[in-house]
Amino acid sequence: MSVSSETTTPRERDKAWVAYVAPMAIFMGITALEGPLSAYYPYVYAAKAVVVAAALIACRSAWSDIRFSASATGWGVVVGAVVLVEWLVVKNPVDLNLGGARTAYNPFIEIGGAGAIAFIAVRLVGLAVIVPVMEELFWRSFLLRYVTKPAWRDVPLKQFSWGAFAFVCVLFALAHPEWMAALICAAAYGLLLRKTGSVYACIVAHATTNLGLGIYVLTTGAWRFW
Repeated sequence: MSVSSETTTPRERDKAWVAYVAPMAIFMGITALEGPLSAYYPYVYAAKAVVVAAALIACRSAWSDIRFSASATGWGVVVGAVVLVEWLVVKNPVDLNLGGARTAYNPFIEIGGAGAIAFIAVRLVGLAVIVPVMEELFWRSFLLRYVTKPAWRDVPLKQFSWGAFAFVCVLFALAHPEWMAALICAAAYGLLLRKTGSVYACIVAHATTNLGLGIYVLTTGAWRFW
């Protein structure tokens, strides 16, 4: 039986949320420092990747929601590819200045040589591995269920409310400067969870989108997406 469908005690729920929220909170906290410390951006980002990865390992109790499935892998890749395309083509109809601005950091100019290659490697790991796991555990596995019902551990993964779905989509959009694309992205990942009941599928989708975006940036020089 999936952990998400087991009945848990209030005491267990009181402790469980930390494993889903802490890595995301740490990520956001360090990201907030990237602007003031822009001169040291590669080092700040590398530190963020290491610290958030360590937080995910420390909070690995949340990993129990991640269950491999071959069919979920296929759905994740398809949805992730569709979201990649819409992320590249959808523009904000109104500039609301949400979620700050992208660094548009070009490591070949700012660092160069082996340092640029090292930074790109760390950036891709963060983009395609750390962020998908961290964000899907927070947005889809925790927040969708928590907004549905405070006793969130008793809510099966695919049985979130549509009110929670709308709330999470809007909040996800507010966290990104590309808010319209992010709104569509959150809806796609949420509907994927609704269909499959698999956080793993959402992680695969998110990783597919992000890795594709990273490859697009490196091959076209569209650093504004970085």
